[in-house]
Amino acid sequence: MKIKENFLRSDSATPLALSIGMFDGVHLGHQSIIHRLNTIAQIKNLESAILTFWPHPRKVFNPDDDLKLLNTIDEKKYLLQKNGLQHLFLKEFDEDFRNLTGEEFVRQILVEQLKVKHLIVGYDHTFGKNRSGDFSLLKKMGPELGFEVKQVEAVNYKDLNISSTQIRNALVKGDILSANKMLGYNYSVSGEVIHGQKIGRTIGYPTANIQIDPMKLLPKNGAYIVDVFVNKQHFKGMLSIGTNPTVEGKLKTVEVYILDFKDDLYGKEISVNFRDFLHDEIKFESLEQLIIRLDEDKELTSNFNF
Repeated sequence: MKIKENFLRSDSATPLALSIGMFDGVHLGHQSIIHRLNTIAQIKNLESAILTFWPHPRKVFNPDDDLKLLNTIDEKKYLLQKNGLQHLFLKEFDEDFRNLTGEEFVRQILVEQLKVKHLIVGYDHTFGKNRSGDFSLLKKMGPELGFEVKQVEAVNYKDLNISSTQIRNALVKGDILSANKMLGYNYSVSGEVIHGQKIGRTIGYPTANIQIDPMKLLPKNGAYIVDVFVNKQHFKGMLSIGTNPTVEGKLKTVEVYILDFKDDLYGKEISVNFRDFLHDEIKFESLEQLIIRLDEDKELTSNFNF
């Protein structure tokens, strides 16, 4: 996959089958769009592409917005490439860009710079200043400017339109199973292992404290069954998100206990995939009670069908 952080393309560049959007999560709905792009590109001798934005436009309109995302930019690149996309155009949502009208965006960006010949948009897609562009505008301009446009319907899960917002809502509730179903893969976080309070090792449950990208959405506080990947090796794990209230912790941490693992991980990158929710964060009256619950969680994790 070719990644470009501007719109410059050579005159000889192959025309594109393109879609536009944040594609946060690259969920089943997004994957259906990418599949259509790749199919159309193959049939019509085009190349598949997505135009997306970084940072999220909501951060531009409201810098104080505490929006958390399903993907870091590197995760998004990986998922798009995994789904067979040929081109990714990353655009900063700056002042000049946000002031383009819908019609200016179509003429200047899609046609003149990106050479789009086939456009696929979501069922509710709008664009341009004051949301002045929509499917109707694209249908009107397409014949004049030489591109086709198709609108896709939402993909459903349990009578819900799959969307990044629905997946965020599920994760915030700890509903890992629904989030994973809508994503089409297991939600994950990754980061460098850093030093923590080291209380776990004193009770027989040493944990790896993971430093997570501050823009990444974390599921609700609690305990989870997870896959752990260390140097491409897979292990079973139980992960805790929260402030460790039993030992009067203050800061929110992400810590994972890896079953049948002894090596030193400090400074190394690890990745965890969420598989199921164990329980909410609990403040125990003693470390002994905490250990009893950890033993129960370990048994559930050991017996989980990974």
